[in-house]
Amino acid sequence: MSLANWAGNITFNARELHRPPSVEALRQIVARADRLRPLGTAHSFNRIADTRGEQVSVAGLPPAVEIDTDRAQVRIAAGLRYGELASRLDTAGFALPNLGSLPHISVAGACATGTHGSGIRNGNLATAVSGLDLVTAGGDIVSVDRADPDLSGMVVALGALGVVTSLTLDLVPAFELRQYVFDNLPHAELSNRFDDILGMAYSVSLFTDWTGPVVNQVWVKQRTVEPPRLPATPADGPRHPVPGMPTANCTEQLGVPGPWHHRLPHFRLEFTPSSGAELQSEFFVPRARAFDAFQALDDIRDRIAPVLQISEIRGIAADDLWLSPCYGRDSVAFHFTWIDDTAAVLPVVAAVEQALAPFDPRPHWGKVFHDVQRGQYERLPDFHRLADRYDPAGKFRNEFLERHVLG
Repeated sequence: MSLANWAGNITFNARELHRPPSVEALRQIVARADRLRPLGTAHSFNRIADTRGEQVSVAGLPPAVEIDTDRAQVRIAAGLRYGELASRLDTAGFALPNLGSLPHISVAGACATGTHGSGIRNGNLATAVSGLDLVTAGGDIVSVDRADPDLSGMVVALGALGVVTSLTLDLVPAFELRQYVFDNLPHAELSNRFDDILGMAYSVSLFTDWTGPVVNQVWVKQRTVEPPRLPATPADGPRHPVPGMPTANCTEQLGVPGPWHHRLPHFRLEFTPSSGAELQSEFFVPRARAFDAFQALDDIRDRIAPVLQISEIRGIAADDLWLSPCYGRDSVAFHFTWIDDTAAVLPVVAAVEQALAPFDPRPHWGKVFHDVQRGQYERLPDFHRLADRYDPAGKFRNEFLERHVLG
């Protein structure tokens, strides 16, 4: 039986998928393979994890969680999912600064691709990484921490350097959030307050279907008690970002206080967020130019809307991770959840890329896009040298990396 990604739009070409039960078994698999790619939860929409060699998952490694209360850090097995880790941290009185929309994704896979949550003062998920262990091409184990300047090139590494087995993450004290949803925020309000609205709370997301002069929903996740004020209609009940989907799948709203890991994600761990019958794209632009980018997309709404389920707009803080879409610049991400029709979606993705071209867009590494403008990544030559050092024979390379990163 062929293995596919989460969305089902990609059937992997790998000869075999390994799920070793120990690091020692993983080392042996890596050492003897000629071509190999690490595979996370397969929540990707392109061929970043594909190979004509072998794939390996670290989900079978012992699910270690070692909390250092004095250092406010945790060392974890790379294959853990965020939802599984978060409850352990909260019980110990700690939290991660940010989480993605889905608690179902693996920590290593999310960090390796620069996946993010929301909040203009919050970095992407990989910015919490202060150290990692990985198995390199020869089967050796390498440990790196912040004392090594190469760490900034090794966290968002797209699986090009080796197979990550564990990560050390910085923690903050556990905290509570309240989540509110507003309906129908007029575009006219964004023209004057775009940046203020994205920064009004700990985490803010705008959802739009690009069909009219309003943003359909604004999700506000805040630490303060006083309800937020917006020139929009407070939701009179729970909402799902995608019209018609069951609201029971979503985290609690209406201002009910709850722990950070039950509010930062949009979706509950105990529910499958959707059927997987979708494609996704996402593009990051400098925050200072985000409203102009919004207007450029609104100008092609007639192209976008027919193949769109929903679009989400979020702010993310700048970081220093070499291949992060937010490297060196505060960013706003325009996310698109498309219908499950590759032939219909790809021309629209091209139109979106063309509309955003004046704003130096960087695509999410794990989603649907056409090309990467390599000149936008000033540390890319340094990453090439890092890849040549850790994988001189190209064991971890594939067609995706050769085309977009290492070729």
